[in-house]
Amino acid sequence: MKRAWPLLLLYLATVALVLSGAASAAVLAAAQSNFTPDSTKQAGFPADLYSWVIPADNPESPAKVALGKALFVDRRLSADDSKNCESCHEPAKGFTDQLPTSMGIHNKFGQRNAPTVLNAMFNVTQFWDGRAPTLEEQAKQPILNPIEMGMKNPDDVVAKINAIPEYQNRFQEVFGRPVNYDDLARAIAAFERTQFAFDTPFDKFMAGDQHAITDSAKRGWSIFNGKGRCMSCHGWNPTQPLFTDFKFHNIGVSAHKSDFTPLARKALATIEQTGGVQQIDQLAIGTDLSGLGRFLVTKQPHDIGAFRTMGLRNLLVTQPYFHDGSQATLWDTIDHYNKGGVPNPFLDGGIVPLGLGESEEDDLVAFLLSLTSPAYERASKEEYGLQFKRSRTDRPQRDVAAAMGQKGRTASNLGGPFGDIGPEQALENPAQLGGR
Repeated sequence: MKRAWPLLLLYLATVALVLSGAASAAVLAAAQSNFTPDSTKQAGFPADLYSWVIPADNPESPAKVALGKALFVDRRLSADDSKNCESCHEPAKGFTDQLPTSMGIHNKFGQRNAPTVLNAMFNVTQFWDGRAPTLEEQAKQPILNPIEMGMKNPDDVVAKINAIPEYQNRFQEVFGRPVNYDDLARAIAAFERTQFAFDTPFDKFMAGDQHAITDSAKRGWSIFNGKGRCMSCHGWNPTQPLFTDFKFHNIGVSAHKSDFTPLARKALATIEQTGGVQQIDQLAIGTDLSGLGRFLVTKQPHDIGAFRTMGLRNLLVTQPYFHDGSQATLWDTIDHYNKGGVPNPFLDGGIVPLGLGESEEDDLVAFLLSLTSPAYERASKEEYGLQFKRSRTDRPQRDVAAAMGQKGRTASNLGGPFGDIGPEQALENPAQLGGR
């Protein structure tokens, strides 16, 4: 009877290998058949910019994109086979998870909100703090982060994927060489570069259709360019219609719960002089140092509490908002800006009270709704209805006195009118005019 055990174990191992190969073949076949890259023929699509963002060392091909999609949805990239890239970047949720901060293996939560993959190909840097220069480098980090996907090192990832015959074949077909970690990241990045979303009512409005957006959205576009100062960081032009300056700003979000100076000292004492990529990634995702933002990458005082300016497209499927997911609605988010953020020694100089009234905030949200792509129109309208209803009764960030400049910026004894409140918005504002 004892001699039967080795034969039984060998049989079970063989069955497991066959099933694993069959499963991987099914995953790859599904990815190949579902290869439907987004069309570049969308209103507002930045064709000139697109031609620059495909790296010369990682050109797109249908086979590579299909391989990247298979890897994107394959849970075997995680230590316990429970998580994949899609766990935090679900297509139906605008390639986010709609959680304040993301949950990884063993049901552990990190410190950061999942940024959308949509239009990420156009980002100058990746992640909230810009710690990855490319999509390829970004794809590598979550797989190795102990809270996210939990693999120990690149060699373990390669060994796990290389044990699957179908992946062996596909890597040879696509790259002409065996499985390796750099090519794995190249494939995932190639898939992510097919995920872009434009063609919104606002894009059609700017192309000349005066009826594409509502009157409320037109007023919101005017406020966006004027009194609301949104354009200062969330810029738009036909060549770069992404509503971001790609820079990093302290807007007072982390100041809700962080004392920056001791945290910065703790970070400098923790980070090695070289500031290794994997170490910074783990500090950003898994520790209270996350609130320092860009400072973890640069160690420069002006970057304390600073996070990347995110684009504004499809916001009503990528809620909640900010790097820590601390704001549930767009009204909460605008309330934060309207009162001038949360004062702290490193607050960006452009964050000041705005003096926006309730109807002006409603118009701004109507404008942001007009930045919704067709695939997310229904979900966005539903979310807009939920957020609107909530905004009538629940506004934790609302502070009318601060927004109107009637409070001191740094101390209770600075009463009276204070701050830089914009003028009343003119009805005849050129920002209301769209089209060519």
